[in-house]
Amino acid sequence: MTEQPMNGAESLVRALHGAGVEMCFANPGTSEMQFVDALGRTGLIRCVLGLAETVVAGAADGYARMTRKPAVTLLHLAPGFANAAANIHNARKARTPMVNLVGDHASRHLAYDAPLTADLDAAVAPFSDWVRRARSAAEIAHDGVAAVAAAAGRPGRIATLIAPGEAGWDPVPADYRPPAPVAPAGPRAVEDAAVARAAQMLDARAPAAIIAGGAVLEDHEAMAVLRAAADKAGALFLAPGANRRIEHGAGRCAPRRIPYPVDQALALLRDVRRAVLIEAAPPVAFFAYPGKPSLILPPECEVLTLADFDQDGPAAARMLAERMGVRPAAPPRRRTPDAPAGGVISPDTLPAAIAAALPENAVVVDESITSGRKIFEGCAHAAPCSWLAITGGAIGIGPPLATGAALGAPDRPVVALQADGSAMYSIQALWTQAREGLNVTTVIFANRAYRILKGELMNVGANPGPQALNMLELDRPELDFVEIARGMGVPGRRVEDCAALTRAIADATREPGPFVIEAFMP
Repeated sequence: MTEQPMNGAESLVRALHGAGVEMCFANPGTSEMQFVDALGRTGLIRCVLGLAETVVAGAADGYARMTRKPAVTLLHLAPGFANAAANIHNARKARTPMVNLVGDHASRHLAYDAPLTADLDAAVAPFSDWVRRARSAAEIAHDGVAAVAAAAGRPGRIATLIAPGEAGWDPVPADYRPPAPVAPAGPRAVEDAAVARAAQMLDARAPAAIIAGGAVLEDHEAMAVLRAAADKAGALFLAPGANRRIEHGAGRCAPRRIPYPVDQALALLRDVRRAVLIEAAPPVAFFAYPGKPSLILPPECEVLTLADFDQDGPAAARMLAERMGVRPAAPPRRRTPDAPAGGVISPDTLPAAIAAALPENAVVVDESITSGRKIFEGCAHAAPCSWLAITGGAIGIGPPLATGAALGAPDRPVVALQADGSAMYSIQALWTQAREGLNVTTVIFANRAYRILKGELMNVGANPGPQALNMLELDRPELDFVEIARGMGVPGRRVEDCAALTRAIADATREPGPFVIEAFMP
């Protein structure tokens, strides 16, 4: 039997594997079948199926946040990419490394405007930092290696490789040689002058803030020295409201997050006159509101970027601490939270219930929206954990993000804190959790409404009547998340008081496999 020559798809899979890619999240179609075949035949990259492209993209994000390595998504033409775009947007805002492999029609077929034909290059551009269209089977492996390097470079980017049909199914030339991996770009050096100026600003006795994000929040020592620097200067130590990952809980000096509600954010920062930014941008309101500013810092505030996103924030933190002569602050000590004795589940009772239930070294995925705004602060003295949150504001990231996080950290329990309305954008991720046997406990805060939007109605000065409010209600019919989960192979239960919620989370995280807890909030 004659051995079949290597085609472009197989050369790409082998090149991606050689560049360090270990995971592919896929929802493929006809244009990607040659890649499905190559992934299956080589067995070099683990493949995980998502029932919707939004699950694929969100899972790739969660995986990369835990491993700091890009996964590959396998998507189908422009409509498939469009279905994934919301969570690719979130990943881009998080500066998560991701490689999207998007199949397209064979080049000769594009002229005939088949039903799935669209301007794929234009569709991917707004959501990608790097875009390339493969030109041939001879070059696609080199394109793939370049995509991995682009994604993995500092600070983490979205790389999208468009693969026309012939680039996958055509054989590679007889003289083909596999490409060598390309080293990703490292961080730019932090300037000594910026460190000196930051120290001067914090020593000026003017109300100040250190705002840190990105890799700083994933580094225990960097947070500890910035806490010490802020304490010495009498400054606020803050983080953006939503972040890729924060090491949180006892033993970590996590900063306070800037609140989402614009009035609360403005009140927190109204007296700040000097702000030092480390892998963070000047804070901005999520939306424009009548009579309220877009920028949260006061106009008279002097702002210095000590380290930009493509620089080494943890190194900048250590350089600043050395310049200021401070040592790492003592982190919060572990305090065993008192488990709630009972009572209704509400935004005020949730922090104690969650803090008491969190297992050691959990990964918390937070898309709790309005119900869980106080939980992060309430877990400061709870068990150490990694805290992952929605970053780009495109809702529906929670279940897929938890799925990817569990695959990236298989030895750690994952607790997903999930609003009910946004859960329905990507609830199909539960099926993938069941298929892969992932230890994900999803707590759905069932308040039966788009509660956040009711607040936004007031923020824009509306005087809503029954018809407007009806558009924000989820109670006719009520969603039954236990039954929805069961239909996808995930067991679950409904709880209605805080004590039962704490016990349910503690029990579920000790057991292997996924579990859903519907927390009823009257």
